[in-house]
Amino acid sequence: MPVTQPSSAPAARKSAAAPSGRNVLSTDVEITGSIKFTNDLVVDGRIEGNIESDGSLTVGENAVIKAAINTRSVIIYGKVEGNITVTERVELKENAELIGDIAAATLAIEPGAIFSGKSVIGKPSKTPAQATPAKKPNSKSETRKPAQAKAAPAVQQMGNTQRVTIKANA
Repeated sequence: MPVTQPSSAPAARKSAAAPSGRNVLSTDVEITGSIKFTNDLVVDGRIEGNIESDGSLTVGENAVIKAAINTRSVIIYGKVEGNITVTERVELKENAELIGDIAAATLAIEPGAIFSGKSVIGKPSKTPAQATPAKKPNSKSETRKPAQAKAAPAVQQMGNTQRVTIKANA
């Protein structure tokens, strides 16, 4: 009678996914549409659409994502095109590429990463509506500017967000 050994594949798969709660989409996976998950997701494939979770998303170095991302945190090693909104942290690793806006509590960008977009990091102590209104001129003489004013950047600090305005002379 031949002796067969039980297959360890289902047990290995179960033990790998259950303790860590980590799901993996490998390089041969392509998804178009919305993805929702509860724990952690590692993507090394292609996704186009929306990604939403209370968990953490890791974008692998082979991944290409064109999606709006709304999760707890995101670590990017690959390429992402789309806006990212997280409650905690966004990390752009050395060869990461992100084209889109970021809203997060913290942001870390390693040298070599590419980020093209706007970022709002942290929560400002005052919202723009609560800020002190700009002083209005009292007379016509106050509205005139000197003819030869030098262009200098104006830096406005708002919480952890910094706005830089540069005006050129006409």
